[in-house]
Amino acid sequence: MSAPKPRSLNVSLPSDLEPVYANFALISHSPSEIIVDFAQALPNQPQVRVKARVVMTPLNAKLFLRALQDNLAKYESAFGEIVLPGRGDELARAFFSGVHPPKTD
Repeated sequence: MSAPKPRSLNVSLPSDLEPVYANFALISHSPSEIIVDFAQALPNQPQVRVKARVVMTPLNAKLFLRALQDNLAKYESAFGEIVLPGRGDELARAFFSGVHPPKTD
């Protein structure tokens, strides 16, 4: 038996849909959900404003991760490698957890 063909979906975007810019994310989970809060952290502002919350099943989160990795690979092959400044792992932890890495000189 062959694998089922992926079905195409007709995606509709509302005309009044506002894009959301995020430079900060908080990720949490329960046994059945992954929650991602996308936020804006502004210089000299101690408060981070959450602009959107996305809730997914763990399966959908893993599929989203795979799709994001695929798109980033395509982006880098077209435009060059995205270089993380300094210690990239700590920068990623800061972006996705709200914990800021120590400053380096």
